Amino acid sequence: MTRRPSVYPFTAIVGQETMKRALILNAIDTRIGGVLIRGERGTGKSTAARALAALLPDIEVVIGSPYGDDPKRPDTWSDEIRARAERGEELKTERRRTRFVDLPVSATEDRVVGTLDIEKAIQKGEKHFEPGVLAAANRGILYVDEVNLLDDHVVDLLLDSAAMGVNVVEREGISFTHPARFILVGTMNPEEGDLRPQLLDRFALSVEVKGISNANDRMEILERHIQYETDAEAFRRAWAGEEQKLSDQIAAAREIADAVEYGRRELFNIATITGGLHIDGHRADLVILKAARAHAAFEGRTWLENRDILMAAELALPHRLKRGPFADGQMNMSNVEQQLEQANTEWGQGEEASEAAEGSEENAVKKKANP
Repeated sequence: MTRRPSVYPFTAIVGQETMKRALILNAIDTRIGGVLIRGERGTGKSTAARALAALLPDIEVVIGSPYGDDPKRPDTWSDEIRARAERGEELKTERRRTRFVDLPVSATEDRVVGTLDIEKAIQKGEKHFEPGVLAAANRGILYVDEVNLLDDHVVDLLLDSAAMGVNVVEREGISFTHPARFILVGTMNPEEGDLRPQLLDRFALSVEVKGISNANDRMEILERHIQYETDAEAFRRAWAGEEQKLSDQIAAAREIADAVEYGRRELFNIATITGGLHIDGHRADLVILKAARAHAAFEGRTWLENRDILMAAELALPHRLKRGPFADGQMNMSNVEQQLEQANTEWGQGEEASEAAEGSEENAVKKKANP
C-alpha cells in the first residue's frame, strides 16, 4: 500500500465486529449493495468508514478519467473513455488510492448525478458532461451521514446506482453514461427519524451499533485514542502490520469472490430461511448469496458453508423483518439457525427420496429387460 493520510486504523477499532465485517464484505464485492449503520452518536460509524477507505488496496485507473475507469474492464468504461479508445488514443494508466467521498445532506440531484451541457451540445454538437458525486465515488466509498435526513429522491438515485453499477444522465434526447460502482455506507441515528421501509429494504446490509459497556474495552478505546491524538503517525506505524495483513486479505478475496461455488442446496437453504421468516420480495435472497460468497472468499475458500449463509443472513435480514418470530427489529439468530437446520433436513430427505426413486426405476428397467 502507498502512504495514506493520517486516518485512524481500521484494525485498531475496538469491538463493533459486525459493523466491520459488513464493511469488509462490501469492500470485497461492491455488487452487494452497501450497508446502513444505525446507532447512537460516538460509536465509531464514520471512523470505521474512513478507515476502510484508507485500508483498501490501490486501484489502477485510466489517466485523465474523472470516473476512475478501470483499464482492465472496457465493458464498464464511461462514454468519454470509450470515445478516446475508439479514436485510437493510447490510454495510459496510473495507480491511485481508493477515494472516500462524503455526500452532504443538502446535496441536490444535479450535484449527485452530474449535468449535461445542453447548450454546447446543440450549438457545437459536442457532448459535454460535468461529473457529479457518483463519478468521484466510482470504485471508492460513498459515505452519507444522516442518510435519513437526505431527500428521498436523492436516496433513490444513490441506491439505484449502487445496485446497477452505472449512472446514466439523459437530457433533451442526449445521454451520457459512466460506471458508478462504489461501496455505499449510510449512517443514521434512529432517534432523529427512520428511513421509509421501501428505502430500508434497498440497503443490502444493515447493522445496529451501540456504545461498548465493558469497562476493559472502554479503557482500551480511551488508551488507543489518546495514543492516536498524541502522535497519529507513530500510532499508524504501530498498526501498519495489521493494516497491511487485512488489506492483502481483502485483495486476495476480491480475486476469488466470483469463483466461490454454490449449488441448488445452498440456494434452497437461503430460500428456506427467507421464506420461513416471511421476508417480502426476493432482494434479501440475492444479498445473502452475494454476502455469503464474499465471506467465503474472505476466509480463502471457493465453496460455501453454512456459517457463510448465517453470517450473511445476520446482516441482510434485520431491517427487512416485518413479522414473524422477531420483536422490535432485533435479530434472533437461533431462529435463523433452526431454519437452516430445517432446510438441510428437508434437502437431505428430498435427496434420499430422489435416489430411492431412481433406484426403483432402474430395477424396473432391469426386470423388464430380463423377465
